[in-house]
Amino acid sequence: MEAFIYNGLPARVIFGAGTVAALPAEVERLGIGRALVLTTPPQADQGRHLVERLGKRVAGLFSGAAMHTPVEVTDAALNLYRSTGADGVVAIGGGSTIGLGKAIALRTGAPQVVLPTSYAGSEMTPIIGQTEGGQKTTQKTMKVLPETVIYDVEHTLTLPATMTVTSGLNAIAHAVEALYAEEANPVLSLMAEEGIAKLFTALPRIASAPHSVAARSDALYGAWLCALCLGSGGVALHHKLCHVLGGSFDLPHAETHTIVLPHALAYNAPEIAEPMTRLRRATGSETPAAAFYDLARAGGAPVALRDIGMPEDGIDRAVASALRAPYFNPRPLEAEGLTGLLKAAWAGNRPEI
Repeated sequence: MEAFIYNGLPARVIFGAGTVAALPAEVERLGIGRALVLTTPPQADQGRHLVERLGKRVAGLFSGAAMHTPVEVTDAALNLYRSTGADGVVAIGGGSTIGLGKAIALRTGAPQVVLPTSYAGSEMTPIIGQTEGGQKTTQKTMKVLPETVIYDVEHTLTLPATMTVTSGLNAIAHAVEALYAEEANPVLSLMAEEGIAKLFTALPRIASAPHSVAARSDALYGAWLCALCLGSGGVALHHKLCHVLGGSFDLPHAETHTIVLPHALAYNAPEIAEPMTRLRRATGSETPAAAFYDLARAGGAPVALRDIGMPEDGIDRAVASALRAPYFNPRPLEAEGLTGLLKAAWAGNRPEI
């Protein structure tokens, strides 16, 4: 076996059904006296339930979290955080809410308790993305890694069918790239293959039985493994393109990852023989890129960038932006190849690999 480096990240994880009951004790354990609860507007009711659970340890509720963590939203949340004397955050939701909690932690050092309601995985990563002036930038710092993550399967039971698919494929994308990123190693590969397999088989079961605790548990467990891959490993072309597209054209995060995944994988496939073998095992398909595309389509998720607001004349701009800063990818990045990739993703063509 070749030498490798594996970076394990510190995190306390509470996993199961009904685990939200542990929230007050976790807040107390972290020494948080006044927690600011964070949600998106549609999840404000869930935030209010947490406010009731926390009682005297609540500073307030901010329900304005938004996609891609706009700095103006962070500024508004910070104003409330400081004016209420908060000394920690409790975030319930998906990537938008978790991203806001990270942004507050980055600026204040606030401890975080996170209760994910989707499969996005941001809770397991020291990565934060923020958008300002139409440009999305990311950085990696341990300052934003949550201290405690409470996975409560019951919080995912009402996740809408299409959102379940896009959120699940977003998670799968983390593990797919971990198989061939610059930091790839045998430990991450084990977690990646298992995480992909769990999600790939759970998503169709959820489509048939959306409230199945067993299916939802498998999906959430798979998403956790995929998130660990993202947090401890690295990324390549897929994530770079998605950040460019999301920040430049304000495209929805999970849907963008769902659409780009099959095409980014097809682009890299000629250079990643061993990862492709793992992906064939995880999906039970000889053509994993096509299998991911088919999973999205069968689940009613969008498969074309044009269907989520990407203008066709933005392809050249996206390619130029993706090539502007060099980064690792197993296959060299070339304008012609990336243009073909984005054209196929824009049109919603099915890859054959």
